[in-house]
Amino acid sequence: MWIERLHSLTRGLLSLQNVFGGVPTASREQPKPDQDRAAAVKEVFKESWQGYYQHAFPHDSLRPISMSYVDNRNGWGVTAIDALSTAIVMGESETVEQILELVPTVDFTTTKKEKEMVSVFETNIRYIGGLLSAYDLLTGPMKDTIKDSEAVECLLQQAQTLADSLIIAFDTPTGIPEGDIVLNPKPAQLPKGQNTIAGFGTLVLEWTHLSDLTGDGKYANLTQHAQAYLLDPMGVLGGFPGLLGKQVSTETGEFLDSSGSWGASRDSFYEYLIKMYLYDPVAFSLYRDRWVLAADSTMEYLASHPSSRQELTFLSDFEGNETFPRSGHLASFAGGNFILGGIVLGQRKYVDFGLALTDSHHETYRGTATGIGPEGFRWIDSDHPDGDVPKDKVKFYEENGFWPTSSSYVLRPETMESIYQAYRVTGDTKYQDLAWEAFGNIKKVCRAGVGYSSIRDVNAAMGGGFTDFEESFWMAETLKYLYLIFGPESEVQIQADGANTFVFNTEAHPLRVRNRS
Repeated sequence: MWIERLHSLTRGLLSLQNVFGGVPTASREQPKPDQDRAAAVKEVFKESWQGYYQHAFPHDSLRPISMSYVDNRNGWGVTAIDALSTAIVMGESETVEQILELVPTVDFTTTKKEKEMVSVFETNIRYIGGLLSAYDLLTGPMKDTIKDSEAVECLLQQAQTLADSLIIAFDTPTGIPEGDIVLNPKPAQLPKGQNTIAGFGTLVLEWTHLSDLTGDGKYANLTQHAQAYLLDPMGVLGGFPGLLGKQVSTETGEFLDSSGSWGASRDSFYEYLIKMYLYDPVAFSLYRDRWVLAADSTMEYLASHPSSRQELTFLSDFEGNETFPRSGHLASFAGGNFILGGIVLGQRKYVDFGLALTDSHHETYRGTATGIGPEGFRWIDSDHPDGDVPKDKVKFYEENGFWPTSSSYVLRPETMESIYQAYRVTGDTKYQDLAWEAFGNIKKVCRAGVGYSSIRDVNAAMGGGFTDFEESFWMAETLKYLYLIFGPESEVQIQADGANTFVFNTEAHPLRVRNRS
């Protein structure tokens, strides 16, 4: 029974002398900044910002080749607000001021187009996360960056306004929010009757923090109430303790399937379990227990080694208690999440497993023609070697331990995110070198027009063509993690000794944790 496993794990965790004591290791080196490489990453950020600012600002996203824009996130300037915390961390005060001038002009109570869909998940992680992070940074360790206190306070006010616009999503029989709403001509849900575990399990950090900053408890209460359906799941459950399916009914709160993974639509639910515990280890000890249960099951049941390269470790998808050897770029964040869990809990086994995942996902970069990892890939599990490799992929698979099933690269950050956390916990400069190698390949292949573009095929010469689209997380996440790998020590940097005062949301926006004194 899950509950018996949970009680057993809790007793084991309570025996730890100091959950914030960091990871025991005699071989760890202190991270060493690399000023030249940090400066090179910052130059790419500045180049990306100027391309967006000149050709797309204040709209959502840049089309770097056509030097135009697209309003794909409701026209509220998602690239600007998503890039703000990175600009602050990098000390780019001119860029910070340009974005702060935009923030009060955005009307988060409506959309320019009627019946335009607003994604609660995406709006939360990019806009609310970005606004709250900037507020925390500019009232905390980077408070000398900007002297305009009114502009800084506006960040919190706008985050609250936007959350108030999204609240209608929670008006369901269970309080589990619908995934999409409309604001124009009037606020309304786009009811589907179900939501994914990442779709509503990735709100609780930002909304709890919003309540802490504003003193209005409704934001924390709404999201924590919804989260309770994931902490104590009902309905269709899989065969692996702590691992959940994808869809939950907003009408009954029951799970509708047992189709699980650490990839799309599930990923950041697991991510936020341990991050909520880091945010407040007293209030969210149950979140810790649920993460440990899921992490231990993942290590026991989902860890898979390709038949052609058994030294690699990937995480299989699953349906019920049947596993499928397939994964993708999104799931490569899991290495970093295990590392963070090991740091927070003082448990070396999670760090070691996270390092294995991180190293393996980096091999998906090294295996392709561009040196960049694909969106999706498969392999043959070494314990079940009876699977078939496509005939045209046999040689590739024998050499690399995987073959691409979706060959695009959309400027994703997840592998760099895990490399960042691997570097912070080990201090091993090999991770700086891996990041630098990947950065060089991305810069070479994805540079397009006045910015950087997603590419169609990582296994084709020069990426097989551009999509002419630059995701906002390029500046929010990918370049931020790359910069932090090489950048100076700061309060924002992850600390391997467990003394962390910031936690990153899933869009790489650092949020200040609750005061533990």
